[in-house]
Amino acid sequence: MDTVLHFAGMILHIDKFLGPFIANYGAWVYAVLFLIVFCETGLVIFPFLPGDSLLFIGGAFAASGAMSLSTLLVLLLVAAVLGNTVNYLIGRSIGPKVYESNWRFLDRTALQRTHGFYERHGGKTLVLARFVPVVRTFAPFVAGVSGMGMARFQLFNVVGAVFWVGLLVICGYFFGNLPFIRQYLNVIALVGVCAAIVPVALAGVYKMVRQKRAASGATDSSRGA
Repeated sequence: MDTVLHFAGMILHIDKFLGPFIANYGAWVYAVLFLIVFCETGLVIFPFLPGDSLLFIGGAFAASGAMSLSTLLVLLLVAAVLGNTVNYLIGRSIGPKVYESNWRFLDRTALQRTHGFYERHGGKTLVLARFVPVVRTFAPFVAGVSGMGMARFQLFNVVGAVFWVGLLVICGYFFGNLPFIRQYLNVIALVGVCAAIVPVALAGVYKMVRQKRAASGATDSSRGA
């Protein structure tokens, strides 16, 4: 439990965590940021990780000279592309049966919402979803399940990663150290986490309520019979 709370604290106050981490471990910070971005984009069980705020805060630290901007951009771009590719391959290996099976680790509401998003926007989903928490994590998985060709997938994958990583890191680089922004970096991180967790939590509550209503309706029907 303490480990979980410690991890949550690092995520919520990543601006305060990165400074001491860089001071103590130096270049290992690149590995940590790479891993977080890779897990958020590559594994559907980690949609709550703070991708957007992490990129912005990373850019802010690069502006202060604590990290190399070019190294940060390249590594996070590779992490974003590689994560999506792994997620796509997992979805492709499972196939359409994922919609019929009850996978405990999978948020079916988020999966269906992303599938609908994919149906409306096609390959552009992979670009647009980069800026939508939760959907960003499920989009490559759905693309794989839907059988999108690898070449087409990689085109949208790379374009989306370039826009997402480039825009947020550069914005953090130029604006992240402004006094007002710097003062509320932890709030930015919190908003990023909440944007990812709240939809999942609400979907879970809605699902529980719907199941209870269905069970209650079935009980009433059996009594009436």
